[in-house]
Amino acid sequence: MSAEPSESTPPPFLPFERLKSERIYDSRWCGLRKDWIRLHDGHEQDYHVFEVDDAVVVVPVFEGGDLALLWQYRYVHGKTHWEVPAGRIAPNETPEAAALRELAEEAGCTTARLVRLPGFYPLNGISPHYAHAFVALDCDGSHGPAPERSEQIAVRRFTERDVRALLASGEIADGFTALALFYYLAANARGEL
Repeated sequence: MSAEPSESTPPPFLPFERLKSERIYDSRWCGLRKDWIRLHDGHEQDYHVFEVDDAVVVVPVFEGGDLALLWQYRYVHGKTHWEVPAGRIAPNETPEAAALRELAEEAGCTTARLVRLPGFYPLNGISPHYAHAFVALDCDGSHGPAPERSEQIAVRRFTERDVRALLASGEIADGFTALALFYYLAANARGEL
């Protein structure tokens, strides 16, 4: 399921010319480069680009319509909040395989029905990082999560109504989770799943 441009969508702009790039930082988690670009009026300027591997986000849905959410701690801001499973795609791993892996690791779920939702660029102004979104239908949650050592996760089932209320109240603050849930709820309301 991907968004097709509508007839009212204007044509894309021409890209800027990249004149050169300089590596500023690299680690196994992320990179930073400084590009010099030529604008269409001929002026040159620098542009910093944050590099991180593409990711997946997956909405776990059980038979009957309940959804699994993760109560997950995040070190970078020190808060615990509701999320759906998500993570980076490993080298030579397909987005589908990564989604199934994250679903099992973080939610303790398996599925035979993985459906694509529209993907998105979560850091559009500073990074080409792309998130592939999925919904896992008819999940089996009998396995229990197997989080990584640095992950603190508790899994809870919610009705669709409860998830809508969490979204409406702003209690779901994670962008990956909110957007994937909105895509799932819209597709489900249209009868596409």
